[in-house]
Amino acid sequence: MRLTEFNALDPASAAEAIGPALDIPRWVGEIVSARPYGSVSDVVEVARRAAHPFTDAEIDQALSHHPKIGQRDESESEEAKHSRSEQASLGPSSESTRASLAAGNRDYEDRFGHVFLIRAAGRSHEEILSELHRRLNNSPTAERVEVAEQLREIAVLRIEGMLS
Repeated sequence: MRLTEFNALDPASAAEAIGPALDIPRWVGEIVSARPYGSVSDVVEVARRAAHPFTDAEIDQALSHHPKIGQRDESESEEAKHSRSEQASLGPSSESTRASLAAGNRDYEDRFGHVFLIRAAGRSHEEILSELHRRLNNSPTAERVEVAEQLREIAVLRIEGMLS
């Protein structure tokens, strides 16, 4: 969608259009209510500001929609399409890397009680696996900070892509 189209939408349609970037109604509402925008970079700036801070409840809500890294969400939702595209950009991985990611995902979920979240865009499978192992050593508080930052990065990249 072009920025001019986004600016022209009624509020409910605008929220629906960008909701797949990040399912946090407050965040979506702040972006929609700041329209019209003169440039995509203006939207990105508002998106970044609206993402500081995310509450624990908002993080939990957003995490509930994210598939495990290395697994494809086969649903037809717009959010799933974004996730598939982001993970597909990683390219193929070896069987040992896939097995290591699956084991790491299980360890992470056992430790933190939610899916491991990382911005996949611009990263390799090996980098993601390395980050997963590093983050397993985080305290729950430190990990929550990293998860919030990853959500912000994912959301900003998605909204930028949606409107460019």
